Amino acid sequence: MSSPILSLLTGDILEEDVELTLADLCKASHMPAETVYEFIEYGVIEPLQAQSDNLRFQGTSLFRIKRAKRLQRDLGVNLAGAALALDLMEKIEDLEVQIKRLQQLR
Repeated sequence: MSSPILSLLTGDILEEDVELTLADLCKASHMPAETVYEFIEYGVIEPLQAQSDNLRFQGTSLFRIKRAKRLQRDLGVNLAGAALALDLMEKIEDLEVQIKRLQQLR
């Protein structure tokens, strides 16, 4: 039986307020739990609680996993490099949004 959350996973972008279980994230990303734990270890994604037997993730974690997998596949980047690249890409995106807002104020 499919989780109701998985029906939301048809698109690439998920909202931050959508919570995914470890099982949901594994199924949606087509990765075993061991690989998800590696992504956590290298800082690609973070669970909502630091210590928990029932890990839950923001919906945006799936987007980060997909981007990290593309960086690995297309550029040969390791997980530590993918985490750094993702953080920098998100900062750039945030700055671009700020620039557009400032330009609209003119």
